[in-house]
Amino acid sequence: MALAIAVAVALITLVSAYVFWAHIWWLPVSISTHGAAVDHQFKLTLLICGVIFVLAQLGLAYVVLKYRDRRDNRPVVYSHGNNRLEVTWTLAAAIVFTGLNLMGYRVWANMHFTGAAPGALQVEVQGQQFAYYFRYPGADAQFGPIHLDKVDDATGNFFGLDREHDARAKDDIVTATLGVPVNREIELILRAKDVGHSFYVRELRLQQDMLPGLAVPVHFTVTDEALKHNGGRYEIVCTQLCGLGHYKMRAFLQVMTQEDFDKWLQAQASGQ
Repeated sequence: MALAIAVAVALITLVSAYVFWAHIWWLPVSISTHGAAVDHQFKLTLLICGVIFVLAQLGLAYVVLKYRDRRDNRPVVYSHGNNRLEVTWTLAAAIVFTGLNLMGYRVWANMHFTGAAPGALQVEVQGQQFAYYFRYPGADAQFGPIHLDKVDDATGNFFGLDREHDARAKDDIVTATLGVPVNREIELILRAKDVGHSFYVRELRLQQDMLPGLAVPVHFTVTDEALKHNGGRYEIVCTQLCGLGHYKMRAFLQVMTQEDFDKWLQAQASGQ
């Protein structure tokens, strides 16, 4: 029985390692300028943790086999641990994972704390049960104020705009699709209307929670690579359980050339 357990543990370990090594069920194509850094961090973390996992599991298989019951009536030997070894591997683990955290923090903070460059395209994103809506500023490059008393899903006034009295709100453009041009920085201002949601596009390597009462800014730039796949269309999904309809909460990111984006935005504006 011990031999069977040891072999099973070793096989499961090696097969699991091969699945990742051969890139089976691997990451989709990256379409953002920060995607390469995120992928590098992911692969480095996976490599380090993978090596530790394989060594630990093969060590487990070895121990199971070596200390199996040989039915020769030998006395049982107990181990009371080794404080020096325990301190050593605890410190090593702390150093490795603190280092990985600091490296990953630099990439993450670049999207959240540095702020978008001047001239970035601003888009407000609102998550609500169970849909996303996107608001673009018009020709004045300013968002109109939000009036909570005017928010009305029945009339499609998802952002509570008063177009009749607010000059800045008259040319705001509200869409159900997030259209963006390539090679231009995009700044999203994420809001949640009711409960916690999230904004996740796996190809962008971007995931951010959205909470009621908070305006969370993130920024990214889409590369030409996005136009080569799926017709430039990518799924946006909510990864926070937000109610019974959570499974159907999604929208789409449509990547276009700057010329096509300008035409698309003009077409959206004419339908407001």
